[in-house]
Amino acid sequence: MKREDIFHAVDHTLLTQQATWGQIQQICDNAIKYQTASVCIPPSYVAAAKEYVGEKMKVCTVIGFPNGYNTTATKVFETEDALENGADEIDMVINIGDLKDRRYDRILEEIRSIKSVCGDHILKVIIETCLLTEEEKIRMCRLVTEAGADFIKTSTGFSKAGATFEDIALFHSHVGPNVKIKAAGGIASFEDAERFLELGAKRLGTSRLVKLAEAEGKRAAF
Repeated sequence: MKREDIFHAVDHTLLTQQATWGQIQQICDNAIKYQTASVCIPPSYVAAAKEYVGEKMKVCTVIGFPNGYNTTATKVFETEDALENGADEIDMVINIGDLKDRRYDRILEEIRSIKSVCGDHILKVIIETCLLTEEEKIRMCRLVTEAGADFIKTSTGFSKAGATFEDIALFHSHVGPNVKIKAAGGIASFEDAERFLELGAKRLGTSRLVKLAEAEGKRAAF
């Protein structure tokens, strides 16, 4: 698989609490350089980032991040605000407590409410696989499909673990035909990235691949 094909699937990500505007500008520049699918950044930087990149790069942001236990009304407001500020794509975190309590109708209604606000904008649903049983992961595949979201996403990158090959294969077996898969968290090499894509992922949430390419470029310059 060509590197450029891998980069086209990457949401180049910076979501750390200490992220500065200068760092956001840098990942935007690198995303444009490598033609990634998007930059995924904190909501507070969306307006400035969209003005900075214009139509050269899609801007993705996160909702209910990273714990997911905001109220639905809060998540809907966050989504509306992000879209007004220029976000092109939304990655939302489910309420994991509702899933553990088997309150499936609440989860379904929340995803539907946020997708209704998103309209034609892509909505990715983060389920934090490392905290779930296999039964819960399968249930979320069905709920995301029923709710009409565009993607199911493995992880925030802020919990115990990130994406695994096994979870991507599981998703691929259980999501509906209109739901795509995003692997995120812990993608440390181009080999891993290629394997995730081969297993069915269509997006990769990571910052490491661009960093690896930049480091290779610097070494080649010497």
